[in-house]
Amino acid sequence: MFHGHRGGPRPWRREAHVTEIRRAVLTLPGVPLGPDNPLPPLRPLDEMHEVDERAKENMPLDMARQVGYRPLRSVLPERIRDGYGRDRAPVDLDTIVIENDRLRATVLPGLGGRVASLFHKPTARELLYRNPVFQPADFALNGAWFSGGIEWNIGATGHTALSCAPLHAARVPAPDGGDMLRLWEWERLRDLPFQVDLWLPDGSDFLYVGVRVRNPHEKPAPTYWWSNIAVPEEHRVLAPADEAWYFAYERTLSRVPVPEYEGVDRTYPLNSEFPADYFYEVEDGRRRWIAALDDAGHGLVQTSTDLLRGRKLFVWGAGTGGRRWQEWLTEPGTGGYSEIQAGLARTQLEHVRLEPDGEFSWLEAYGPLSADANTVHGGGSWGRAVDEVERRLADALPRADVDAAYEAWRVCADTEPGERLAVGSGWGALEVLRTGWKLPGTPFEESTLGEAQAPWRELLDSGAFPERRRVGPPGPTLVSPPWRDMLETAPARPQSEYHLGVAQWHAGDRAQAVRSWERGLELAPSLWPFLRCLAVADAADGNTERAADRYAEAFDDLCAERRDDGEPWRSACGALGREAIGVLLAVGRVVDARGVWDRLHPATRERGRFRLIEAQLLCAEGDLGAARAVFDAGFEVADLREGAETLGEVWQRAAPPGDPLPPRYDFRMRPSATD
Repeated sequence: MFHGHRGGPRPWRREAHVTEIRRAVLTLPGVPLGPDNPLPPLRPLDEMHEVDERAKENMPLDMARQVGYRPLRSVLPERIRDGYGRDRAPVDLDTIVIENDRLRATVLPGLGGRVASLFHKPTARELLYRNPVFQPADFALNGAWFSGGIEWNIGATGHTALSCAPLHAARVPAPDGGDMLRLWEWERLRDLPFQVDLWLPDGSDFLYVGVRVRNPHEKPAPTYWWSNIAVPEEHRVLAPADEAWYFAYERTLSRVPVPEYEGVDRTYPLNSEFPADYFYEVEDGRRRWIAALDDAGHGLVQTSTDLLRGRKLFVWGAGTGGRRWQEWLTEPGTGGYSEIQAGLARTQLEHVRLEPDGEFSWLEAYGPLSADANTVHGGGSWGRAVDEVERRLADALPRADVDAAYEAWRVCADTEPGERLAVGSGWGALEVLRTGWKLPGTPFEESTLGEAQAPWRELLDSGAFPERRRVGPPGPTLVSPPWRDMLETAPARPQSEYHLGVAQWHAGDRAQAVRSWERGLELAPSLWPFLRCLAVADAADGNTERAADRYAEAFDDLCAERRDDGEPWRSACGALGREAIGVLLAVGRVVDARGVWDRLHPATRERGRFRLIEAQLLCAEGDLGAARAVFDAGFEVADLREGAETLGEVWQRAAPPGDPLPPRYDFRMRPSATD
């Protein structure tokens, strides 16, 4: 039997239900996501969480093996999401609310299924860090991500490519006979379907979350999952561990004691200066949980069945860069956050092997927890504080009840969804059409196919990839081996050669990719997409002069071809111009770089990213005063990448020696060489 109700355990039984699931709208200051970058992301993945081979020498064998197991090298077939800005106005976000008499959870199906709020009604407490704004930033594997709430990270090391993407959502019968909310999608980086089921039993203080990731393929797949929970950073974070794997933005991994490291109690997030990860080493057999409690001993606890073994604390720290990032991601003056997390492996550097036709499934529970404040914060032993929280958790939600809830949920995991509440992408439907796979519980229906999938369905049905009826930026490319095979046997027309080259590049066959793009270039009415791909290939091979030539030619062709100043053309022109200027400056062709800049759309040149490019261009021209004036006038690079140090580097070139980087531009996530 399982329970998790107020007032201690009671048997689970089917009865009259008051749990409600309904649609709603959340209005926040925010920005539109804008268009995706139309250029396929051919360059290697820009991911901060990497360590060198020497770090593996001190790891347990299973951890070292999983750190080296098929790390992601590219975000293809996804596109980069960098079309957002920072000029906020009220935005309406579709939500699904699931509520009983104790808890109210607010879910954002259009934004990765994020749980934006978990409100405990008897105490009138918000259990999560609830972001008062919707402000995307460049933290996801493919760009746009936002902070706050509970996010479901699947795919590979980092924040999921689905951070700002819609999921399918529907009402499904819950284990107790009531309703639960099912979220599901097709994760495209690893080609794996997954589902997240959320339900609130009557009278329960805990939100139950059943998760399943399936591998329908004939080969093993690398799998990654971390549930990230934002909590107020003034809370102390506790987990049943005496050691942790410490990772910071110097890209070093080391084993450190918990709670004190270098004489400082790191379980208080503001005691660190720089951003850092602490992956707790929870002993086998120990109950899996993590909690964040305020000065009075109140807060949130997360626990799970044992498969979800990892627990982590991420801190921004109290240093200048961390505080700036906190302001950047939310609203100044509204308080900061840290993250408590739970994952399939010890650390986020690892990927776990999922066997063919296999699945990973587990159950998580989220709810309020109160413990004795003196024991938790009174300066006593770490062991006593952990034991106090563990005892309170056992009273509120016994471990056996979580296991029983999991078994009850598994019976419902294949139940077909009922009323549809939100619609995700059509990519899963396309894969089901290709394979005929049966995936009980997560239907990917043909009706969800859209414009992006249309040419690929034609390739599937006819064996030929359609040529575009009018000129414009190319659509997205599918890169998995079955689709690559279909492109290789399709008639050799420009569009099929373009997409074949992208798929071959993704597979690591650069020579064949170049040949495909060169063949397409000979026949294509639109040259710039091929020239840009060939320029990336040249740059990767160290042929930067030829890469510069091709970028210049590509930009000339795009300017001659673009038909209007509409959003698709502005996006393509800005994306290609940004890359072209970077390569032209790298080879000293400053005049040519200026020529590209002058032909960018005026609105593009006003964006913060391009103001930074303007400062770089002015430095290259030797006009340091004008470059400094760009900084003095003020700009914000909306898609500033996590860990990027470009702002400081350009400032050092433009500013007089000794002038410190202004705080508004200080996003440093690690000590500088002079610290």
